[in-house]
Amino acid sequence: MYEFDRSLGHPADLRMEFALPIVNYLIFAFLTPFVFFLARNHPIQRNNWGRRVLSYVAGGIGFATAHVALRCLVYPVWDPRINGFTSAVWNSNTHAPQIKWILVQRLFLYNTVDDIAFVYLAIVLIAHAVLYYQNFREREVRASQLESQLTKARLKALKSQMQPHFLFNTMHSISALMLIDVPAADKMITRLSDFLRINLDSDDLQFTSLNRELEFAHSYLEIEKVRFEERLSLIFNIAPDTLDAQVPHLLLQPLVENAIQHGISRLPKGGELRVTSSREDSRLHITVKDNGPGPSESERNRLTGGLGLRATRERLQTVYGDDYTFELSSPLEGGFEVRFWIPFQLDNRPIAGPVGSFVTGRAS
Repeated sequence: MYEFDRSLGHPADLRMEFALPIVNYLIFAFLTPFVFFLARNHPIQRNNWGRRVLSYVAGGIGFATAHVALRCLVYPVWDPRINGFTSAVWNSNTHAPQIKWILVQRLFLYNTVDDIAFVYLAIVLIAHAVLYYQNFREREVRASQLESQLTKARLKALKSQMQPHFLFNTMHSISALMLIDVPAADKMITRLSDFLRINLDSDDLQFTSLNRELEFAHSYLEIEKVRFEERLSLIFNIAPDTLDAQVPHLLLQPLVENAIQHGISRLPKGGELRVTSSREDSRLHITVKDNGPGPSESERNRLTGGLGLRATRERLQTVYGDDYTFELSSPLEGGFEVRFWIPFQLDNRPIAGPVGSFVTGRAS
């Protein structure tokens, strides 16, 4: 602008050339919040775009008018009749207000297109972009919340499927004991009530620490110990650094129940149940193994499609998507083995108490 004015023979002052844009920008800064607020609260949408466009055109004219009015109040206007700057709203001779409409008109016509096209429209577009981005993020959050609620509902449904299955098996065992050992059946009922009390206390719990999950599985095994007595040997090799790992609640109980019902119970002299855990880099590895006779091919198909293993696999799929590994095998030495790997994540809840003999070795 400095060189442009000099080329036209206008008096050019570098300070004046800086001052005029700064004045305009300060006026725009003053008007911007009003335009931004109106644009965000009255956005253009599919069902109102016609009315909104007309209102924004009127708003653009109002924006340019406000800019010109403020500019006339705070800064002189170029007057070609005197070849210099003069106030458009003040008479310097009479020292009284006097609006020079010809200057105001020239300033309005000179600035309207630039004000609307390069300032007003930019503010409106930015306001819409911010609004649409916020709406997009809110929709993402709502979708994530709905997905989380759906996952919780699905996990709860899977848990509710497993609990009646477990109760049926336990009541069947109690019924069988009543005919041959009433004190043992009474003891099993007592331990069943303790187990159900723990289960009810954690009914809405979807995740827990491996430590607590082992305690929960142990309360179930205490029930089975009444039936098997010394014929059931339990070995837990649990790495200490995995006790705080987060796992889905009710993950181990159906697996150890399967091992007893379909493996150890078929051995006349009983058998051994082994549960191990270890950390492998960013993965938690858990194994549940029995030394029963092992399933035949037809039994294996029925077992893998049974409620316990199927529900466990579905829960892992629901929680971790494809970020897990679930394997079933029949070792050469006999028995049946379930292995799975899930992401290693620490559980933030405080640990209720030490696991004790579960860390490594046998549990009576």
